[in-house]
Order: sequence, then C-alpha cells, then structure tokens
Amino acid sequence: MISFRRHFDTHAIRLLIFDLDGTLIDSRLDLIQSINAMLRHLERPELPGELIATYVGDGAPMLVRRALGEPTDESLVQSAIEYFLGYYRLHKLDHTTIYEGVISALAAIAAARNGVHRTMAVLSNKPVNPSRDILVALDMAPYFVRVYGGNSFSTKKPDPLGALTLLQETGVAPEQAIIIGDSSIDVLTGRNAGIYTCGVTYGFAPHSLEEVPPDVSLDSPHELAALFAS
Repeated sequence: MISFRRHFDTHAIRLLIFDLDGTLIDSRLDLIQSINAMLRHLERPELPGELIATYVGDGAPMLVRRALGEPTDESLVQSAIEYFLGYYRLHKLDHTTIYEGVISALAAIAAARNGVHRTMAVLSNKPVNPSRDILVALDMAPYFVRVYGGNSFSTKKPDPLGALTLLQETGVAPEQAIIIGDSSIDVLTGRNAGIYTCGVTYGFAPHSLEEVPPDVSLDSPHELAALFAS
C-alpha cells in the first residue's frame, strides 16, 4: 500500500535516485554467504543470516566490522575486508535476483508520459564496480544515467555528497528529486540533500523506516509505477 507521511506532487519529480541492495535487488543470500566465507577463512564461527542482513547498508567495510564484532585490530579488519570483497566479487550473482515488479516499474517510469521525462540513477553504499557489474548482468544498467557506489566519493550515505552530485550532474532542483531505498540511511540521505524520500518496506531494513519515516512508503515494487509512471 502507498502511504504518504508528507504529500508532494509526484508529477513534478524529474530525478529518481535508487538504492541497490534491498531496493532493486535481493542480494541477501550472496552477502550472507560471502560474510560467512570470510568468517570461516578467519576460523571464526559463522553468523545467522538474519543477523548479517541487519548489518547491510553502510558499505562493505562496516558490514565486515560488524560481522567481526567491531574489533580494534585494524590489520585484521583490512585483511577480512579484502577477503570478503574478493569472495563476493566471484559470487555476487550466485543467488542475487531482481525483485519482482522492478523491471516493469523501471520501464514504465522510463517511458515519457504526458511530456514528462524522468531520469533515474543508482546511489549505493556497495562498492561501485560490483554495483555496476550486477546491474549490467541483470540487464538493468540501461535504465540509469549514473551508477555510484560507496567508494565513488569521499563519503558514503547518509552524507548527501552523492545525491548532491547527481542533482548537479542532471541539472535537477532538489524539490524535483526523490531517493528510494529500504532503510533509514536512504531517508537520512534524502533529508540531508533536501530531496524527497521514499521507503520500500520489502527490503532488508524495514524496521529502520519506522525509526526514520520517509515522505512516502511502498510495500512492493509494483507501486513504484503507480507513483511515478503517470
């Protein structure tokens, strides 16, 4: 169900900035298995998948740190990050799928309606190369004019740098843009950039949307088209 906390004119939106994991793709199992492979490599016990899923969203370094229990040994952390990224690079598409309804929603949004042209981009905290590789492999890359990851800028979400860069590059005003994501990180990013926010409740961290409510929330990808394809 589409639920507004703050009403705005959806027809005025010209730029849609999408999160990746938990918003466009279900990458949960590949991330879980890559973290547990890293833990096995370090001869540490594996963690439950549901727990690992709660660690996702702040980028690979923070995901690894959380899985290790926030260690103070930086050499251990860096070694673990390198192993995780290397393993994930090889296994990032073993089980990852597009959420049902995402492709049809993107296609509908991309089609000009009533003379309205909307631009779409991806802003993820996942490293940029695997982000782009996944979008290419799943045939989603043509929908997005830009794809930025957690290492594309000097800061990650919820810092607004990535969103502000997209506004500048596309020539869109903040009041004509929205960020769409599954967690409070995306909502905070939108607030910090002065743009509208949309939360999807089917992703990895719907509980965090209760703590930091978006302007509008959706329960399924199908509702994206209902909001932005008219």
